[in-house]
Order: sequence, then structure tokens, then C-alpha cells
Amino acid sequence: MKFVVSSALLSSHLQTISRVISSKPTLPILDCFLLELKDNKLTITAADNEVRMETFVEVAENEGEGSLAINAKNLLDPLRELPDQPLTFEINDDNLEVYIYYHNGKYNFIGMKGEEYPQPKELNDTALTLTFDSQILLSGINRTVFATADDELRPVMNGIYFDINTDNLTFVASDGHKLVKVTSSDVKSPERASFILPKKPANLLRNVLPREDGEVQVTFDENHAVIKLTEYNMVCRFVEGRYPNYNSVIPTDNPNKVTLDRLNFLNAVKRVSVFSNPSSNLVKMQLSEDKIVITAQDIDYLTAAEETIVCHYAGNAMN
Repeated sequence: MKFVVSSALLSSHLQTISRVISSKPTLPILDCFLLELKDNKLTITAADNEVRMETFVEVAENEGEGSLAINAKNLLDPLRELPDQPLTFEINDDNLEVYIYYHNGKYNFIGMKGEEYPQPKELNDTALTLTFDSQILLSGINRTVFATADDELRPVMNGIYFDINTDNLTFVASDGHKLVKVTSSDVKSPERASFILPKKPANLLRNVLPREDGEVQVTFDENHAVIKLTEYNMVCRFVEGRYPNYNSVIPTDNPNKVTLDRLNFLNAVKRVSVFSNPSSNLVKMQLSEDKIVITAQDIDYLTAAEETIVCHYAGNAMN
């Protein structure tokens, strides 16, 4: 088996999917990338027990086809130090020895049989498919993943809840202290469904979705999802369990509502919080009809800050 590929292109794709690989894999082969060559397309896969991610790279001067597992460190680390140039891969199908030739050198090592790499489970016949703009998925993840928990006793809180209705998709996350709910009416479904996406695949998608321009296809059953993008595919296992009724904790008749410029508010809080107590990071807000006064202080070091931003506030004055 032989092929030629750009070192920069290969390195970029490898670095993206390398985040899947666990620092303590349960199987030695899961410390490897799976390379599968067919025609002029190289499919590269990384996996752990929960997530499987594959990407596709165009190659040239390819001879033969087949699969091979290569230690991730052996393949990726040298590429990080190489300037962009063509790489020639030559694989001996008999002893699995890999030679990689570049402009002024080469390196070689032994691979593992591609057939030994774990394969994903097939989705069952009840699987549902949704196709929608990839930026909707990116926006939903970006706005919710920060609110997910790290709670071993309540694993359902450790992911993003996808609440799918016939006329919208709602992303929900909560750690018990804060709750985020984001709804998109641009996603339609033939039937009602839901699942909990773990934090790890959510962050992996968050990394690749900014490069995508087009639609994402999400096919899922009760336990798994297959997420297809232009250059990447992902298979992931859901968090098992029933997500709490999030609507029950959202007040429906709260009279206190504030409208303000998000960026101005965010920057003001960042500036003022510099002067807060490092152990608590507490920032005080005083709300009135047309302004918010943001203050912080650190009594130990005699530092303090105060900033006022305009807003529209409907409700009783409060601190």
C-alpha cells in the first residue's frame, strides 16, 4: 500500500481527531489511528469507549488499498515539526512496517492490523434522522456546554439535553446552580424525541463545526448517534438516564426582566471582577430602572471597582 499526502493537511486532520484518544485507553489499539485507503481517499479514525471520530483526506499516487492501525504519537508528533511538504507513505502489507518519506529524511515503525480496530455498533431500525444547518448545532453547543455539570452521582447532568419537537429543537444544560435553554425553530422533526449528548463529543463538535459550511446530518436511536459533517463523521454513545423536567424550574410569571447590551455587560463584569476577592470572585449588581451599577472589592488588599451601564429594567429595584 502506498500514497502521497500533504503534511500540513494530514497534521491538521490528525490533531483534530486526536482529542478523542484517551490518555489511558482500555485497549492498546485505541492508542492508535486507524488508516483506511480506498481509491484516492484516506479515512482516518480515532476512538475510545464512548466516541469514534473519522475524517477524510484526499491522497495522490495511491497504490493498492487496505487498512492499518498506527500509534498516534509516532504518527502525529513528527508531523508537528515538519514544514508543509508532500509525504510518501509506503506500507508493507506482510509485516505491517510503515515507511514515511519526506524532503530530507524518513522514519519507520511497525503498525497493527486494521481488522483488530473496534468497529462501531449499528443503529437499530427505529433510528431517526435530522438534517439542519451545522451552525445551529454549533450555536446550541456553544451556548450550553459551559453549564453542564461534573457530577458522578447524577450523570444525566453531565451532558447537553437535546429536546426535539416537530417544530423546534431545544438545547438544555444545567449543573444545578445555573440552567441554559436555547431553542431553534429552524429544525423540524417528523416525531418527538430526545437524547443527552455527553460533554466530550460536544466539545469535539465545538472544535470542528466552525470549519464547516453546510448541513449536518444527525441519525440516532435510543443509545447512539451518528453525526455526519463535510470532512468529519462522529459516532457517540448517549448518557443514559432521564433528564429532569427543566421547564418546571423556569419561572413563568417573574416580573423582574432586564434588557441590555450583552457585550457591554460582559466586558464591564470582566473589568470589575479583577478587583474582587480571589477566593470568592463575588461581583455585586444594583439594578434600577435605567442602569446597573456593578461593584467589587477585596478588603484584604484594599482594592475596589465600580462601573455603571445603561439598561432597561422592569421590576423592583434590587441588589
